[in-house]
Amino acid sequence: MRQSSSPAAPTATAAPYAERLGLPWWAWPAGLAAAVLLAVELWMGATGARAWLPFVLLIPAAVAGLWWLGRIRVEVRDGELRVDDAHLPVRYVADVVPLDAAGRREVLGVGSDPLAFVVQRPWISGAVQVVLDDPADPTPFWVVSTRHPVQLATALLAARDAA
Repeated sequence: MRQSSSPAAPTATAAPYAERLGLPWWAWPAGLAAAVLLAVELWMGATGARAWLPFVLLIPAAVAGLWWLGRIRVEVRDGELRVDDAHLPVRYVADVVPLDAAGRREVLGVGSDPLAFVVQRPWISGAVQVVLDDPADPTPFWVVSTRHPVQLATALLAARDAA
């Protein structure tokens, strides 16, 4: 998907894009319920101080695990695409393709490239494919999950054109 820039409205800087790939709301109660159920199972078989230990350990571990699953941030700012700790200067972006669930499945399916950089979250249906133009990098493209593929593609292309 190419975006054309209008000569009547030049922009000095591209609008930044930021998104956190958090878990859906229902994952939190489900994860906590699973931790509580496991803690109750262990509690029923223990006595004394060991009886409360599963609650003290498993519930905070579940909260930490759920937070960790939803920590990934996707940003376009300062001339870079940032996905968690990975940084891609926008000058190496050749094209950006917004993908729906079927397009993501096709790109990441059987014929996918094993050298591609992929940050995929199964609970998010959309994604973008960022095709690279860097002869020094063996990575052909990035696939990044996003809830707003068109907005991310537009922000990336605008940042590339502004650079």
